[in-house]
Amino acid sequence: MNIVKTNPKVFFPSIIEELFKPDFFGGTQDFTTKVPAVNVKETQVGFSIELLVPGFKKEDFKIEIDNDLLTVSSEVTKDLEEKIETDKYTRREFSFSSFKRSFSLPETVNKEAINATYVDGILYLTLPKREETLPEPKRFIKIG
Repeated sequence: MNIVKTNPKVFFPSIIEELFKPDFFGGTQDFTTKVPAVNVKETQVGFSIELLVPGFKKEDFKIEIDNDLLTVSSEVTKDLEEKIETDKYTRREFSFSSFKRSFSLPETVNKEAINATYVDGILYLTLPKREETLPEPKRFIKIG
């Protein structure tokens, strides 16, 4: 089974939505929830999760484990200024972005050894497997 991301606005365009934009002073506001794209990869020694979240700082993320559920979330408020005249705003926008992604952890993950790094807009989570669940290395037996 494949999961395919779709944009419902592409498949079902609304003429009324095009005629009556919510922002009459130029630009558009998109109030839909944006969830970062995720890659999950399993190796022999663990799992790797990559979240595409450009424009954030590492302090913006909150990563927590509750029972067998790993949750990555962020909530950021930005003040964007396009043009400010003396005591008179021509346009000023406040931006608020947040997301929350949760992942069920398998029993094979060593929860105490999970670590995270944030590099070039990608949040990397490394989830190593417990020692007892790792495959044993190949062993050669000599004939005596």
